[in-house]
Amino acid sequence: MDPTLICCSHGTDSPEGRATITRLVARAQGLLGVPAVETYVDVQHPQVDEVVASSTGPAVIVPLLLSPGFHTAVDIGRAAASRPGVVATGTLGPHPLLADILAERVAAAGLRPGDHVVLAASGSSRTEAAERVRRVRDDLAERISAPLTVGYAYGATPKVAEAVAAARAAGATRVIAASYVLAPGHFSGLVRAAGADVTTDPIGDDPRVAEIVAERYRAAL
Repeated sequence: MDPTLICCSHGTDSPEGRATITRLVARAQGLLGVPAVETYVDVQHPQVDEVVASSTGPAVIVPLLLSPGFHTAVDIGRAAASRPGVVATGTLGPHPLLADILAERVAAAGLRPGDHVVLAASGSSRTEAAERVRRVRDDLAERISAPLTVGYAYGATPKVAEAVAAARAAGATRVIAASYVLAPGHFSGLVRAAGADVTTDPIGDDPRVAEIVAERYRAAL
């Protein structure tokens, strides 16, 4: 029997965000052709420990999170260790396909001379999360021809608004916030409120994100 794909996202009150995650899970399941369950670490139910406790047989937990942090180390890690036959993969990022998506979103904003791009991530106080975001920044820098810095919506500095202000102070004529957020919700709202001239949409509706989920699952096997 194929291991169950347990797709674990943060959870959100946003109906649009919930729909985005559900579409992502359906796409990943379609690519893999295995049983799939949608679960969460916060806000929504069923939460990941509940799903693992109530299930039988082998399972692969794929965090629908872009960077590691508290939830991957504690909530998902604890669930994966709670019974034999369950493993957790790494987060979706960094991955070249994510940099491709971000670069395309920035290009669609009409990138022009004088623009500055802020890679706007959710944020975490954990150092490994910042290191992963820096790797995405480096990948994105290879794909766009504009100054590029990082800002965080929460949990780390500089905040997106601070990065936007610094870009303007350095002479940028327009600031694009490249939203490195999976789905609409609290964090994407913070990015949109940070004062950039253009803010790109969250990336979770791009079909290539489902390809990353499938890749993580297959690697875990």
